[in-house]
Amino acid sequence: MNCAFCKTRVPEGKILFRDECDRCGGDLHICLNCTFYDPHASRQCREPAIPEAVKDKERKNLCEYFKRQEEGQGQGGEAASEAARRKLEALFK
Repeated sequence: MNCAFCKTRVPEGKILFRDECDRCGGDLHICLNCTFYDPHASRQCREPAIPEAVKDKERKNLCEYFKRQEEGQGQGGEAASEAARRKLEALFK
């Protein structure tokens, strides 16, 4: 995973609520760094169990569903949207 602000590689391991980027000091436990973040989804989150939307996606939050982005997944759920697009194309061919 890379920092959403400076794009610096973040070391492997669990990201805690107060963790910050070593390079720029930006918050890491934020929606923009989460696997479930998707600007096109309801509440901009693909996690259906989230009780309410997080208003500021660029500041640390206490969301219990936070999961650091997987390797190769771009910000905004790009990997998931690309996979969905490929499935749809295969379905309609």
